[in-house]
Amino acid sequence: MSVDYVIELFREMLTTALVIVMPLLGTAMFVGVVVSLIQAVTSIQEQTLSFVPKLFIVTAVMMFTAFWMVEVILTFTVEMFNRMSTMAGG
Repeated sequence: MSVDYVIELFREMLTTALVIVMPLLGTAMFVGVVVSLIQAVTSIQEQTLSFVPKLFIVTAVMMFTAFWMVEVILTFTVEMFNRMSTMAGG
């Protein structure tokens, strides 16, 4: 197993992780910006006001994308198991 092969596997792992996490992070960031703008316009300084909408909306996005996330993770896992024979040198 060469260094280039390990780097390629690590790159694929990071890419898969980013693809899975980006819908959740993007949603949380968007909701956070919108709530912050609303707080700035209305001069409301309540800390929990930014947390509760993010919690509900990220949970909803997670429910809608859960099957897709599992599919991506399973595809990556099956691919890694299929590559194990070449990683072991067999």
